[in-house]
Amino acid sequence: MPELLETKMLETGPLVWGLLFGSIGAGYFVYGKNQQKFVALLSGVALCVIPYVATTVVWMILLAAVLMVLPFVWRSDGLS
Repeated sequence: MPELLETKMLETGPLVWGLLFGSIGAGYFVYGKNQQKFVALLSGVALCVIPYVATTVVWMILLAAVLMVLPFVWRSDGLS
């Protein structure tokens, strides 16, 4: 019986990372919308969607890191 209970429990790691990246994504989305910065807006949407798409926590962290840096690297006047 204890083995059955252990298999039904959710892992908290993906939930916490998903909440963190979703919150950061919401901030990027609001910033991109208010400042009319398309790359930041799309990065924000993608950061909110990553927890639903990523299969492992490692992929989630790697994709989120790339998306969080993207608006700083790619600006509206081209790559800097």
